[in-house]
Amino acid sequence: MFNQPYRTVSYPPGQSTYPVQIGGTAATPPLVPSGSPMTPGGMVVPTAIPTYEQSYIENILRLNLGKVGTFYMTYENNREWNAKVFRGVLEAAGRDHIIISDPTTGQRTILLMVNLDYATFNEPLAYQYPGTIGSPPTPR
Repeated sequence: MFNQPYRTVSYPPGQSTYPVQIGGTAATPPLVPSGSPMTPGGMVVPTAIPTYEQSYIENILRLNLGKVGTFYMTYENNREWNAKVFRGVLEAAGRDHIIISDPTTGQRTILLMVNLDYATFNEPLAYQYPGTIGSPPTPR
């Protein structure tokens, strides 16, 4: 057979087992992400981090669909205009694009995220999904 660098050790005996490396000075349990829930026996409960809690710009924009925003864009090597400002109702936001519409004409414009410098809104923005830990209560 081949030499296995790991073996199972109980901490405390008979309750939980962890694979540990053999050949070191001391056996140590594996690293556990900070804040992970644990059972009374010391086992880590696996949890997945929901993507909606990640504060990527497209997720923040998706939380604020329907709001009027001003989007500041720059376009390198453009002889007509290097920077341009767009204002409209935020209709959709994807990983690489934003769709806004002009409320008076209904014209829709697709803006590329790569050109977005920043956006402003004249009203409060939602930042976390309702019902998640740390999110403000839903207004009634």
